[in-house]
Amino acid sequence: MVTDEILEAIQEITQLKIGMIQVFIQHTSASLTINENADPTVRLDFETWANKAVPEGDPDYQHDYEGDDDMPAHIKSSLMGASVQIPITNGRLNLGTWQGIYLCEHRNYGGSRSVVITAWGT
Repeated sequence: MVTDEILEAIQEITQLKIGMIQVFIQHTSASLTINENADPTVRLDFETWANKAVPEGDPDYQHDYEGDDDMPAHIKSSLMGASVQIPITNGRLNLGTWQGIYLCEHRNYGGSRSVVITAWGT
């Protein structure tokens, strides 16, 4: 979960009474999503589901220049999405009680990841 890192990176949201924040990941083999942030087994179950739904090493995939996890990572990224948008209310992200932002790494050995964070409001 990267919610805290995002809040650290854009502390200006504390000055917004009402607004929006968008977080966009600049990669094609990782994704962003919002889900439960309290129980770490949720993240494990997400990974289990994704690996069953889009298995590595499928001989039908042609794009495997970087290994068996290459094309599956791109598919998983498209399924989960490259950005999330969250309302800001009284200087805080208006997430539900149990919600947090996940950065989902779909490569076995993914490198560093970059996000673009944009906030607007009044």
